[in-house]
Amino acid sequence: MQASPIAVLSDIHGNRWALEAVLADIRFRGIRAMVNLGDCVYGPLDPAGTARILLELDMPTVRGNEDRILLEDPFQHPDSPSLPFVQAELEAEHLRWLRDLPPCAVAFGDLFLCHGTPRSDTEYLLWEVREDGPCRRLPAAVANLLANVDQPVILCGHDHLPARLDLPDGRCVVDPGSVGLPAYRDIHPFPHSMEAGSPHARYAVITNKQRRFAVEHVAIAYDHETAAATAERNGRPDWALALRSGRAS
Repeated sequence: MQASPIAVLSDIHGNRWALEAVLADIRFRGIRAMVNLGDCVYGPLDPAGTARILLELDMPTVRGNEDRILLEDPFQHPDSPSLPFVQAELEAEHLRWLRDLPPCAVAFGDLFLCHGTPRSDTEYLLWEVREDGPCRRLPAAVANLLANVDQPVILCGHDHLPARLDLPDGRCVVDPGSVGLPAYRDIHPFPHSMEAGSPHARYAVITNKQRRFAVEHVAIAYDHETAAATAERNGRPDWALALRSGRAS
């Protein structure tokens, strides 16, 4: 991995305003290298505008679960009510890009990229969802899910909550949090909420310091009210609440 810092983005969810604010901060810091952990454009916001930015940036990107379902029949996903909206907004070029994204990738030599876990884009790596709610996985359980990964740094998203976990074998797991959606509710495998607690756009910066990896989690204020109002106009008051508050209820 290069010695210069690398910005890690995930779960943009079509929030162009949040993405633009994060990219402005990355440029201000002089960071040139970036990676993207998926769930790029799904959401009741600006999927096409977000896709145009990401295609131009051409950073290493893996496919998230809600990138994948955009290529499928919306009737297969009744619990994704914004799916028809996003599919109608995207252009053929955007869909080709999504179709070509890999589920996992290695970037800059030392970084392993996945959206959820190496085996599933719908499974949290750092969290286990039980009937009584989500709880942090123990390091040994996380290491077991990464048994076939050789890279020293594993990057994951999907749960939208920033975190770092150092494994007993010396590897480091980093979740940058969500650029575009700070809270949500889900029903799989049990009903639960994930909440960052504030409306900020989030990303992470990783720096290789002689094989010791420094991780900075960054929270950026942006025009979340415009994003929330757009979600309301597109029939998603639940997203509007999350975008304004970082809470799911």
